[in-house]
Amino acid sequence: QVQLVESGGGLVQPGGSLRLSCAASGFTFSLSAMSWYRQAPGKEREAVASINRFSVATNYADSVKGRFTISRDNAKNTVYLQMNNLRPDDTAVYYCHAITYGEVQYWGQGTQVTVPS
Repeated sequence: QVQLVESGGGLVQPGGSLRLSCAASGFTFSLSAMSWYRQAPGKEREAVASINRFSVATNYADSVKGRFTISRDNAKNTVYLQMNNLRPDDTAVYYCHAITYGEVQYWGQGTQVTVPS
C-alpha cells in the first residue's frame, strides 16, 4: 500500500520558517523523483520544487527560489521542504508527489501552510 504522509505545516508569521516532511512507503523511494506542489484557494495546483533520484538535480519555481530548499533522505524514505522567509502568498495546501521508476505517480493528502498578511 502506497503512502505519502506530509507533516510540518501550520501557521507562521511572515518572515518565518517551516520544514515540511513527506514520509513515503509502499514503493521504491530511492528510485523515484520527488516533488512538492501547492494549491492556494481558487488557484490551480502548481509545482514548487523537485529533486531527482540521486539528489543531483533540483528545480524550483521562480517564486520560491532562494527561500525554499528541497532535500531527501533515501535511508529514511523522506523528502523535505525547508521554507524560509515565508510570505502571505505562500499560503496554500502543500502536497508531496512521487514519480516512480516505472512512471507511476502518487500524491500525498496535503498539509496546510498559512502565512497571515
